[in-house]
Amino acid sequence: MLDVSFILLVLVIVTAMLFDYINGFHDTANSIATCVSTRALSVKSAIFMSAGLNFIGAMVSTKVATTIGKGIADPTTITQTVILAGLIGAITWNLITWYYGIPSSSSHALIGGLVGSVIAHAGLNALIWTGLKKIVLSLIISPIIGTIFGFFFMVAIFWLFRKKNPHILNRNFRFLQILSASFMAFSHGTADAQKTMGIMTMALVSYGTLQTFEVPTWIKGSAAIAMALGTAAGGWRIIKTLGKDFVKLQPVHGFAAETSSAVVILGAASVGMPVSTTHVITSSILGVGLSKRISAVNWVVARRIVLAWIITIPASGFVGAVIYVLITQFLPS
Repeated sequence: MLDVSFILLVLVIVTAMLFDYINGFHDTANSIATCVSTRALSVKSAIFMSAGLNFIGAMVSTKVATTIGKGIADPTTITQTVILAGLIGAITWNLITWYYGIPSSSSHALIGGLVGSVIAHAGLNALIWTGLKKIVLSLIISPIIGTIFGFFFMVAIFWLFRKKNPHILNRNFRFLQILSASFMAFSHGTADAQKTMGIMTMALVSYGTLQTFEVPTWIKGSAAIAMALGTAAGGWRIIKTLGKDFVKLQPVHGFAAETSSAVVILGAASVGMPVSTTHVITSSILGVGLSKRISAVNWVVARRIVLAWIITIPASGFVGAVIYVLITQFLPS
């Protein structure tokens, strides 16, 4: 007789790795859009550099994984079907926004999808509101901090090098930008792969394989590999939106945006706060653009990005809830 629960566990692990893969090519733009747009690196070189550092970053810490895995709902009270439906909801929204080149947040999509499926399964009372408050506050505050960091870091660079020839300055910063893009790629792996690690570990606790919430090494390795492979697949649609359409960047601007973003992301990851890398890099680019002048920002693109941010959690949550209802028509809840 087939063990339906085990089959569901396998489906959850496979779907989580698929989400990580999609997250990789969906969020490739986070770390390389600026260095591609400024021609510091070719698209191919930037993507493979990012893939390798995404892998290394993903293996570093599990604090964010714990926040995601234990902060949304109690892993021992939800089912594999709930987790599977949440993942499918997140994947669906990621693919829609990737197709239209909108840099929405994979983190928001994952949280929204899981919240929707949990509510469909057991109602609002099944959510851990203190954990959700921490997660949502992290996602709201991080773009504000990213904008402020990007703005003032750019102003500081302009002041320090105000007497330098702009052409020579940008030529030198083109080399520095490779370092800042590497820093950003590492921080992206540290922050984003952990979210899927948390979901997979939640599934193992729910199934009973793990008695306590502790991320196994094979989970860390699987998530890191899946994200690195997805990153290697690239994501040119969103690279174009962030690196070319939003704000016209020179190497010095790319360096400021990437460095500011990486500092914010790694700082948040060190205390287990699950920020959105998409939001942080986009807001840092906005801050850098504002340091030039308000008209340097393409506000039409900015409105599209903000709209995607606002609707991502409810949209992926709705899809997650619908998927849960559909799945439970055929499988145990």
